[in-house]
Amino acid sequence: MLEERLARLWRRRRPAVMGIVNVTPDSFYDGGRLSSVEAAAAFGLALRDQGADVLDVGGQSTRPGAEEVDAEVELARVVPVIGELRRRDGEMLLSVDTSKPEVAAAALAAGADLINDVTAGAAPGMLDLVAHGGAGIVLMHMRGTPATMQRDTRYADVVAEVHAYLAGRAAAALAAGVSPQCVFLDPGIGFGKDVDGNLRLLSAVGDLASLGHPVVVGASRKSFIGALAGADVNGRLPGSLAALVPAAACPRVMVRVHDVAATVQFLTVLAALEEAS
Repeated sequence: MLEERLARLWRRRRPAVMGIVNVTPDSFYDGGRLSSVEAAAAFGLALRDQGADVLDVGGQSTRPGAEEVDAEVELARVVPVIGELRRRDGEMLLSVDTSKPEVAAAALAAGADLINDVTAGAAPGMLDLVAHGGAGIVLMHMRGTPATMQRDTRYADVVAEVHAYLAGRAAAALAAGVSPQCVFLDPGIGFGKDVDGNLRLLSAVGDLASLGHPVVVGASRKSFIGALAGADVNGRLPGSLAALVPAAACPRVMVRVHDVAATVQFLTVLAALEEAS
């Protein structure tokens, strides 16, 4: 069962690591790099060998300003890759990054275990689909859509508002029948937040974890790091690792990253230091 497989992740000293496998032409960091099913599967297996615990396959860019693609396009991008990864590794935890129920259903049929949904299961039928499939879901906070989310980043209290929203979505997932152990909460770093909002949410990951669900943190190479450090997207690895420090102190945390090997090494040493102290 998925609950048992996830429980094994949480027994490790370090947070779990989700490696990003983007099969999109326009993602903000790695768009267009994986242009075939074989290339994407090989890349995913390389991330596995570097220490990734989960592979997250995405066929729709969610960078700021990204336009939505048709379900048929997204299906053609992600389902063959998930199927090939499952064929080549029967045990690896696989995730699909989608907010479309039809894509989620096809991905689950091809071997995916998790749905990573930037709309927190908002589409009709998504939560029921996850429950009936015995799958897990990542519920993420986002204001608006990727095309509009950065137009208004003002909050009265960003931490309180994001956490209240995610608590509500978690309740909806549980009501649909999704196992509590398989409901993940993601504060949506970079999705409708400014630099200060991102920093406050990262610092408050412990509060989010106190809601009782595993937490996903995705800060890898995002623009707030560039704003703070004056680095372009290719120079943001150090800042990406620093952004994970608050999450590393929490139980049942998964970090979604581009740079798996560096992240695994960083988190392993950080966990050893914490244990030694």
